[in-house]
Amino acid sequence: MKPKVTMIAWNQNDNYVVTAVNNHLLKVWNSCTGQLLHDLVGHADEVFVLETHPFDSRIMLSAGHDGNIFIWDITKGTKTKHYFNMIEGQGHGAVFDCKFSPDGQHFACTDSHGHLLIFGFGCSRPYEKIPDQMFFHTDYRPLIRDSNNYVLDEQTQQAPHLMPPPFLVDVDGNPHPTKYQRLVPGRENCADEHLIPQLGYVATSDGEVVEQVIGQQTIDQDEQGMEPSILDGMIRQLQLEQDQRTGADQESASSAPQNGEGTPRRG
Repeated sequence: MKPKVTMIAWNQNDNYVVTAVNNHLLKVWNSCTGQLLHDLVGHADEVFVLETHPFDSRIMLSAGHDGNIFIWDITKGTKTKHYFNMIEGQGHGAVFDCKFSPDGQHFACTDSHGHLLIFGFGCSRPYEKIPDQMFFHTDYRPLIRDSNNYVLDEQTQQAPHLMPPPFLVDVDGNPHPTKYQRLVPGRENCADEHLIPQLGYVATSDGEVVEQVIGQQTIDQDEQGMEPSILDGMIRQLQLEQDQRTGADQESASSAPQNGEGTPRRG
């Protein structure tokens, strides 16, 4: 196999260069002479993460698709710390990215299974209040394009940036309690009744009926005379006020045609 470099990183003071090679080795080089100083052995798959410590020139972090996270002393060519990202019942999770905090006391990693791993000094109590599974209910909703090629949410027929803030749900689509919904930007000061999402029932491909967060009423539901969403009412009211202001501005301005495109208005 012809070796190929997959990642390269300079250490904090630029005296060393570390390269990750597709034979799973890390190599430490003298940046002035080009001399190979150390081979760092430990990874069992390709490495695509190399991060230098923000102020300690000896420290380099590496992580790869084998689920291993290493902290190295590159001046000595030795391992300082090692973590293996084993996920119960699913094998290991490949590590896709890692970053140090500015003070160098913590680092965070993300893996192939959607986990955020936080390492560092101190206690983990501040993070324990957060549920294990957090998704927005709109994460996997399909999108469509209108006649002007603008993107719309398929269910609500609204532009994504005009939709109200999404709800937090678990992996099965079940909404979290209201204290977690307030963590979503835009919902910090909402009344409790605005933090309880609407639920609907849909049939899966195998015929099973499951409960899912709807969040907003669809056009079909409005036509059927169902009770409208409070959030949808707020959105429509804001849009109506904006349209009225725009109409007033246009009446007072010149009636000459304007060039350029704008976002289409929708009631």
